[in-house]
Amino acid sequence: MKRGFIPLLGLVLLIGVSALARATDGFQAVTSDGARQLSVARHPRSIPDVRLIDQNGHSFSLADYRGKTLLVDFIYTRCPTLCGVLGNDFHRVLAAMPNKQLDLLSVSFDPANDDHEALKLYGDRFGATAPRWRIAVAADRRGLDALLRTFGVVVIPDGIGGFVHDGFIYVVDQHGRFANIIEPNASAQMIEAAMRPAKP
Repeated sequence: MKRGFIPLLGLVLLIGVSALARATDGFQAVTSDGARQLSVARHPRSIPDVRLIDQNGHSFSLADYRGKTLLVDFIYTRCPTLCGVLGNDFHRVLAAMPNKQLDLLSVSFDPANDDHEALKLYGDRFGATAPRWRIAVAADRRGLDALLRTFGVVVIPDGIGGFVHDGFIYVVDQHGRFANIIEPNASAQMIEAAMRPAKP
């Protein structure tokens, strides 16, 4: 073995460990999703004031939720898998926390197919009743793009008419800030813990 190999190996290991520490927020998160969750919880950011239209055809603004905690998910009504999990999660949240200052918002990223009738059918399937739980589309493409970008939602057409997408629940605090991320299928206790107010 040549003399220069050991110091070179040490340097490569040091660089690798440093990169891993940075990517995992000082080894506090195991995955990039975990690192993102930590980052959002530590540094809440304001959400854009986008106009939306709900399952009853009513227009509203995200600013209307100031003073309340808002849970947001992103769905499309024809989704055969993950969106059903998210719908069940929201249904469980309402049952577990009926008196909380809490509203729910499911935003469709498929406005071409999700008219207000499709939104209403999706909402009826899970017991969503506006205004406590709105199923909505953004009023325009610019608003939808701003929401997807702010929350870091990944949506990719699957080539057969559907989408591959992530399925997190996003917490917006009483100050209108994106403040936390919750995994799908989380227990009501985990969701309630994630909703604890961050410092303004």
